Amino acid sequence: MDVSIALFTSDLRLHDNPVLGGALRAARRTVPLFVVDSGVAAAGFAVPNRAAFLADALAGLDEALRERGGRLVIRRGDVVEETCRVAAEAGAGEVHLAGDVSGFAQRREERLRAALEADGRGLRVHDAVVTAVAPGALVPAGKDHFAVFTPYFRRWSAESLRTVTPPPRAVHVPPGVRSEPLPDAGSLARGRPSPALPEGGEREGRRRLEAWRRDGLAGYADRHDDLPGDATSRLSPYLHFGCLSPVELVTRARQAGGEGAEAFVRQLAWRDFHHQLLAARPRAAAHDYRTRHDRWREAPEELAAWRAGRTGYPVVDAAMRQLAHEGWMHNRARLLAASFLTKTLYLDWRAGARHYLDLLVDGDVANNQLNWQWVAGTGSDTRPNRVLSPLAQARRFDPSGAYVRRWVPELAGLEGRAVHEPWRLPDRERRRLAYPEPVVDLTDALARFRRARGLEG
Repeated sequence: MDVSIALFTSDLRLHDNPVLGGALRAARRTVPLFVVDSGVAAAGFAVPNRAAFLADALAGLDEALRERGGRLVIRRGDVVEETCRVAAEAGAGEVHLAGDVSGFAQRREERLRAALEADGRGLRVHDAVVTAVAPGALVPAGKDHFAVFTPYFRRWSAESLRTVTPPPRAVHVPPGVRSEPLPDAGSLARGRPSPALPEGGEREGRRRLEAWRRDGLAGYADRHDDLPGDATSRLSPYLHFGCLSPVELVTRARQAGGEGAEAFVRQLAWRDFHHQLLAARPRAAAHDYRTRHDRWREAPEELAAWRAGRTGYPVVDAAMRQLAHEGWMHNRARLLAASFLTKTLYLDWRAGARHYLDLLVDGDVANNQLNWQWVAGTGSDTRPNRVLSPLAQARRFDPSGAYVRRWVPELAGLEGRAVHEPWRLPDRERRRLAYPEPVVDLTDALARFRRARGLEG
């Protein structure tokens, strides 16, 4: 074959990329292609934070390809139409693509296959590009997917991963293939990104990976829930955009060994678990995976207070303000803020999931929606009625109050654990803080949730 196409989607890297590797092996010349998908904007998923990161990642990918004699071809529009157009222009016989799990991605793949085959061309879909283990690789007897994490993790842990591959030495692109300019953030999404976004791209992702392996991995098991310690890897945006390979991360963590590595690998397995669940149940992106017949409250003012970090519960507000400032949130903070919305305020998980997706630079439909459902009790949690008390979570994971003081400066002057319960201060001091009163009483809220779920009586 003379020409192939490597269609980049959520795999914006050269290291350990089966899509690019497969395209390079299949033909003498390859078109590395990225299509700025008009469908993403139409679906409301083109948001400033991910647009800024994506622009960085595409610029870095183009630079790395040029260092190897190639370049990144950019097109805009419908992915299927533009890919077929490039294939016709270049005379490509085959398109290589990473398998993905959302309903949107699955429909795109089906349309692309049909369009290419109608034109006498082929589509090669590569597994274990976006995830470490392909979503359909592990299936329990008599079922189409694992609904509980623990048995999935046992099977996942025993699965052999493919060999990690190095980046290509050379990429030969056929001449004359038209490309639009590399996009900037403003051309990808309207609005201003969060002020403290991480830099995007494979080079920065690999730099962070090396720093994490050197300084953070060994202590991860003991420190990953430490809110002020900020001891998580922060690699999730690079995984979401495919700037890092999940297969490589699992492989290198296992090579390092130790409890920290084991705990980190378990988190990567959770990511794969949610991808296989969504692959089997695409409706779970917007509908209850396991309905509890909730009749969620309508409380626009409470929802607005939660979004703004003005609930009157400092650890929740700290979490929401970190999200707004960084486009990222500590995993423990994500869980407790989600529990507060769904279990304490008893508001629909979809409203919270949408807000997270509007801001998270690592906003991934599978992980975001299924984690929200896990917390809301409509997903895969085997204890669907658990409630994460904001006070208990604060005392356990931010005992000194340093996380709250970092993100809620109104309370920075309060000493010790008083920072977690400012409503207990004398009236005059509370007014001086200019911090809101709690939007809800925790005891009343818990009783309301229990009644709603039929847990009383």
